[in-house]
Amino acid sequence: MSTSSAAPGRGGPADPPGERPPMREALVAAAFRLFLERGYERTTVEDIVTLAGVGRRSFFRYFPSKEDVVFPDHERCLTDMTAFLAASPEDADPVARVCDAARLVLRMYAENPAFSVQRYHLTRQVPGLRAYELSVVWRYERALAAYLRGRLSGRADGTLRADMIAAAVVAAHNNGLRSWLRSGGREDPRAAVDHALGLAQAVFGDASGAPVAPRVAGPADVVVVAARRGAPLWQVVREVEAAFGRD
Repeated sequence: MSTSSAAPGRGGPADPPGERPPMREALVAAAFRLFLERGYERTTVEDIVTLAGVGRRSFFRYFPSKEDVVFPDHERCLTDMTAFLAASPEDADPVARVCDAARLVLRMYAENPAFSVQRYHLTRQVPGLRAYELSVVWRYERALAAYLRGRLSGRADGTLRADMIAAAVVAAHNNGLRSWLRSGGREDPRAAVDHALGLAQAVFGDASGAPVAPRVAGPADVVVVAARRGAPLWQVVREVEAAFGRD
């Protein structure tokens, strides 16, 4: 839920009739080649389409802005996640279900480790991309919260609980994901994310509200972060990252 990173070419609109299938992939590949060579700020859309050998209109047919070419699969992943949650069985535990929804995002990252790591470093260097990334994280969180609000509507604290669970699941997923990205994509991404999501489930329990024993947890694994009411999401995320000593 941090930056999406399936292989360039998945997601986004289908290639229009008559277009050569690799056009979208060519645009992403050209963009990242230039970002690495020249830097993000010094690369223009015109530079990208020239290198890709396509027209300017072709770029905007696939990507509304230069920022969007850095995150080519967010829309597809968000759509997949929303459909996954909508298809949830009535007896599915809602906390476990949103954790599984988060794993869909992890799977997207793991499909192309090199691309994921490359983009991770790029977003660390460009403040504008980091801000864009946070806005996308918020959309994932809202999708999870919307599902949880429906499932927990019978509880007096259902809305509050839904929002807290969604925020916790996103934070847990991103913590494990970034640990994998910092390793250069060499480690198993599932281990860190499963551990973090297990802690989230342990805190919020199952559908009945009963606590669930964490798979692996100890005193040193729990971090409490306080934030003032109304604090913007980016500020809360920054506090969580600082507490874990992460980027």
